[in-house]
Amino acid sequence: MSPTLFYILLAIAAGFCLPTQAGINAQLNLYTRSPVLAATVSFAVGTVALIGYALVARTPLPPLAAAAGQPWWIWSGGLLGAFFVAVTVVLVPKLGATTMLGLILAGQLLASLFLDHFGLLGYAVQPISAGRLLGVALLAAGVLLIRNY
Repeated sequence: MSPTLFYILLAIAAGFCLPTQAGINAQLNLYTRSPVLAATVSFAVGTVALIGYALVARTPLPPLAAAAGQPWWIWSGGLLGAFFVAVTVVLVPKLGATTMLGLILAGQLLASLFLDHFGLLGYAVQPISAGRLLGVALLAAGVLLIRNY
């Protein structure tokens, strides 16, 4: 198997996980009666799994002294992840998996256009083009079709 095909399949598998995770966490929300608590439990389980993997893989920790020299915003990814998980817990029973993920994908593409255009967060500069805007517009049209039909 070529590395490119492997990465494509890995991306598809990760995409498969998002609506599955949202549905699982929505069911957890019914039990906990709190989207924040459901997201907390989800993150706690994920954290334990990642710590276990890091221990098994013997992943070395970076030097703590180097942490002070890093930009403040590199520590914010967990906050964005927590927001994402908590919001999906609320949205999945209201919108359904397809509409929710279509809208999330639209938001991801808009953010990606912006980040690429300005080369933010280490992304290579890729200016916004008519083709890219058309792609986002077609996705938005797809979300409308999914939601209304």
